[in-house]
Amino acid sequence: QVQLVESGGGLVQPGGSLRLSCAASGGIFSFYDMGWYRQGTGNQRELVARITYGGSTDYADSVKGRFTISRDNAKSTMYLEMNILKPEDTAVYYCNAQLRVAPSNFREYWGQGTQVTVSS
Repeated sequence: QVQLVESGGGLVQPGGSLRLSCAASGGIFSFYDMGWYRQGTGNQRELVARITYGGSTDYADSVKGRFTISRDNAKSTMYLEMNILKPEDTAVYYCNAQLRVAPSNFREYWGQGTQVTVSS
């Protein structure tokens, strides 16, 4: 069983920065692919960034150059550094963990989310 807990959300002005954290427990963290997703009001949940167990990263076009995903396996924690925040970044941000056990079979876990609001 894997549990994920997000933290670090809050209110920030446009152009500001925020760091989100996702603390994992109950599994071997280093074996999991990790990712951040977000869902704004009236929108579908979308991928923001992901980082594999091997350290490869991918970003949504909307956040490239502004956000940085990272992980600290010793602390079983994933981070999302968000810079030059825009009002359209306002959303609930969710932590995701995946363990691939076969080409078409994986286990997936979600955190409860943390609210990020970008407004003046």
